Amino acid sequence: MKHRFIIAALGAVALLANADDKVVVPDSTGFKFTDIKVIKTTPVKDQNKSGTCWCFSGNSFFEDEVLRKSGKEIDLSEMFVVRQCYLDKADRFVRLYGETNFAAGGSIIDVPHVWETLGAMPEEAYSGLGYGEDKHVHAELQSVLEAYLRGVVSKPNKRLSTSWRKGFEAILDAYLGPVPENFTVDGKTYTPRSYAESLGLNTGDYVAVTSFSHHPFYTQFPLEVPDNWLWAQYHNVPLDELKAIVDNSIDKGYSVVWAADVSEGGFKWRKGYAVMPKEKTAKDMEGSELSRWVQLSDKDRQEAMYDIKGPVPEIEVTQQVRQDMFDRQETTDDHGMVIVGKAVDQEGNKYYKVKNSWDTNQLYDGYFYVSEPYFLAKTVSILVNRDAIPSAIAGKLPLKK
Repeated sequence: MKHRFIIAALGAVALLANADDKVVVPDSTGFKFTDIKVIKTTPVKDQNKSGTCWCFSGNSFFEDEVLRKSGKEIDLSEMFVVRQCYLDKADRFVRLYGETNFAAGGSIIDVPHVWETLGAMPEEAYSGLGYGEDKHVHAELQSVLEAYLRGVVSKPNKRLSTSWRKGFEAILDAYLGPVPENFTVDGKTYTPRSYAESLGLNTGDYVAVTSFSHHPFYTQFPLEVPDNWLWAQYHNVPLDELKAIVDNSIDKGYSVVWAADVSEGGFKWRKGYAVMPKEKTAKDMEGSELSRWVQLSDKDRQEAMYDIKGPVPEIEVTQQVRQDMFDRQETTDDHGMVIVGKAVDQEGNKYYKVKNSWDTNQLYDGYFYVSEPYFLAKTVSILVNRDAIPSAIAGKLPLKK
């Protein structure tokens, strides 16, 4: 995923408990949201100026899974996962002569990939903040890593040295810190692998799902986005079933990793909502409104469409509409978040409540509300527990036993 870099203030949010019919106090946005179902989740975090939303969302999801199964709240290290992915990306970049993507971004598959291959660590054992910053700031790190690798693949010695990877690891050590072989949690000593095993999660239980018609439904395919650097397989289902999986997950108390496009004009992070307004046309207006509309420039009309004062008519999203947006690259893989609940606005329109990783200095303390049309149009993929998939849908998928 590509990731927005924002400067966020320090802050934390207490553990969010079940909250039925909780009314969020509205303000000048014109929206009044009522939470219908919100599952327990761990506190909102801050990725700050790092392109690591994929890891923050994946870790949050796994924290929620531990919380759901054991009642125990944990805080996982994002930078342990980020570091391991950088190493794997570097190996792949060099083996492919530099003819592949190397970036800070990643996919919803990356966190379970690291858990399966190497394990996990708590934040207290590996914060990744060893370079003079209090919060994650990765522009220099990314620039240095990429420049180093491009120097390696240029092969100035005509062949690769045997030490290029040691040099790459040394850069990661300098910025994120060396990974300890052992660490102590609650008086017990762990390795990354034994710590992951102690949390009781099975990476085979987690399923990546998408919905695009350029591949057959109920098959798997490597989702064609740059940050799917693992070229991992995603299960493909019709759009209505993608939504049914999310609805069933929330109803059963499971959170959902959500990869989506957040570049739309109707995505209003600071105001706490994301909607897909229906574009106005001349036939929708009459009288003075029509007279004013026809005099506006295209730019002014665009700005007027996203000058939102409350619930608005939204587009109808079909499988074809969704596919066209993806094929024309109007829908891009921008950001990873976690769906943690359902809500309605004052007119009864349905929304998903989403947990972000852009700190809590925002209207809803780090959460926002995504309309169903926005979800249907702009979802790139989801990661869910296989037990949260409705049995009628699961039976059509080639899930591993």
